[in-house]
Amino acid sequence: MSKRPSKMDTRLAHAGREPKRFHGFVNPPIYRGSTVLFPSVECLEANDQEFTYGRLGTPTVRALEEAIAELEGGHATLLTPSGLSAIAATLFALLSAGDHALVSDSVYRPTRRFCDHVLKRLGVETTYYDPLVGAGIKDLIRGNTKVVFAESPGSQSFEVQDVPAIASAAHAAGALVVLDNTWATPLYFKSFAHGADVSIQAATKYIVGHADAMLGAITAAKAAWPAIARTHEDFGLCVGPEDAYLGLRGLRSLGVRLERHQASGLELASWLQRRPEVARVLHPALPSDPGHALWKRDFTGSSGLFAIVLKPVSHQAVAAMLDGLELFGMGYSWGGFESLILPFDPSAYRTATTWPEQGPALRLHVGLEDVDDLKADLEAGFARLAVTA
Repeated sequence: MSKRPSKMDTRLAHAGREPKRFHGFVNPPIYRGSTVLFPSVECLEANDQEFTYGRLGTPTVRALEEAIAELEGGHATLLTPSGLSAIAATLFALLSAGDHALVSDSVYRPTRRFCDHVLKRLGVETTYYDPLVGAGIKDLIRGNTKVVFAESPGSQSFEVQDVPAIASAAHAAGALVVLDNTWATPLYFKSFAHGADVSIQAATKYIVGHADAMLGAITAAKAAWPAIARTHEDFGLCVGPEDAYLGLRGLRSLGVRLERHQASGLELASWLQRRPEVARVLHPALPSDPGHALWKRDFTGSSGLFAIVLKPVSHQAVAAMLDGLELFGMGYSWGGFESLILPFDPSAYRTATTWPEQGPALRLHVGLEDVDDLKADLEAGFARLAVTA
């Protein structure tokens, strides 16, 4: 590994690959299996071989884990069946009854549900904090605060967090920093270089990239690794071999896909800024965005996911706009080749901050289609919105 080229596109093409091990085949094969045989009693009793049981990993799974760990720059990676399972396993591993967690108020809503339902039942208290708190988070850290959970930019509302400042305050108090890095991926944000102890990705999104598999990835620094590895095994978490293979396949084209998502997303976001129906575009890579300075300092790129706030119109008008779209599908998830759009309203579940927008909000994922075609699809939608409004 020490001779691995440092350029990201080259690493994407080669990380986790060992063709000599698999008779020269470029891709590792799909290993389907539960039972792994041992050659002797001595080996069995010592558990002395690389693979011991299908649930604990196969060459297919290990290849993707090694590739993601290399790209993230962490100690090691474990795969899980979904992004949420990666989040849940990490928080369960690092928190115990009587502990306290600080979680960004702009976090992915299922993360919030896990904290409010499961962690609360286990005796862990969660406090939600303003994602823009920065170094001021030191005033929220208690003696029993063990984890600070960040997501930058924030889910739906796209606030950029000052992760280095948050990490500095957390580490000074002995807390660990967990970061959901799904939006930027390790290509555009280096979690560990900015102070995170654990970096989580919903690999379902940009790593898989084709909307055809569910995967999560937990990458940890060395200090956080033992607790996470134990919990991962205790929970019996494992991924299907085909899903791991699809993750490997998607990883190879991640660089060129993200470039396209970024370019198309920015072009469409700039176009939407000029639309009379749009009150605000929430995209940190736009110079007008409140989080742009932090984004420019810490990130090396942006993805295809952002949001817009429309000027006040009726629910029926928004439904007319969205129901007739031909290229933008309405569906959860994102990160695939297809463009998606969803209405959202976070006002009901924010507790540390207030959602200030008066008009309806839409989250867009800009896929790999031609941007002019996507503009035409939205333009027709805006025409329907105007007629119905």
